[in-house]
Amino acid sequence: MAVRAIIQIDEEKCTGCGQCIPGCAEGALQIVDGNARLISEIYCDGLGACLGECPEGALTLERREADPFDEKAVEALLERPHGEDPLSCGCPGSAMRMLKADAAERVSNAPASASALTHWPVQLTLVPPGAPFLRGADVLICADCVPFAMPDLHARYIAGRAVLVGCPKLDDANHYRAKLEGIFREAQPKSITVLRMEVPCCGGLAQIVTEAHAVAKLSCPLEIRVVEIQGGATRS
Repeated sequence: MAVRAIIQIDEEKCTGCGQCIPGCAEGALQIVDGNARLISEIYCDGLGACLGECPEGALTLERREADPFDEKAVEALLERPHGEDPLSCGCPGSAMRMLKADAAERVSNAPASASALTHWPVQLTLVPPGAPFLRGADVLICADCVPFAMPDLHARYIAGRAVLVGCPKLDDANHYRAKLEGIFREAQPKSITVLRMEVPCCGGLAQIVTEAHAVAKLSCPLEIRVVEIQGGATRS
């Protein structure tokens, strides 16, 4: 242990937007349970390159007793495959992974039950803004009830798109809005499609995405489709 500069995160100010994550070249920061966390003192070099990325001012440097910075440990961390990254809630099930790249092609010639999913995770809370599968992608933002009403969702909408899933009624809308703003700024998607259910409470998802799209000043097209409870038909 030695007294040195190390990052400090004010959890009351942190919104979990994830904008600080790409600013840490060492990978020391991750979103865990909706907030930024220092995953280990040995990964933080104490230079503070991430400080200017936080819109809430939740990051500061403090001098205190901490484990020394370990450059070799950082190199090992950065060399891990995506499936081994310590993401989000920290559980193995949230680890980011790229699935088979030919999923979209396979689903076009396969039964409706074939999966077209090309990445993991899909839950909006768990996906970091810097996820490689989001960059320049056609993004599908889907209410989490949609798959139960649309049996051919994979063939109709998931094929060829990066997927984000969430519920505007049960989850924190402000967190979603901030998270999407960070994703949109970082990923610069090619297009955004929103699938929401026809029930009124699900309209919040379209509103959140529309607001984040405007704040991020994206020029890409945004399409919102309403899914009927029975039959899974969609309308604008």
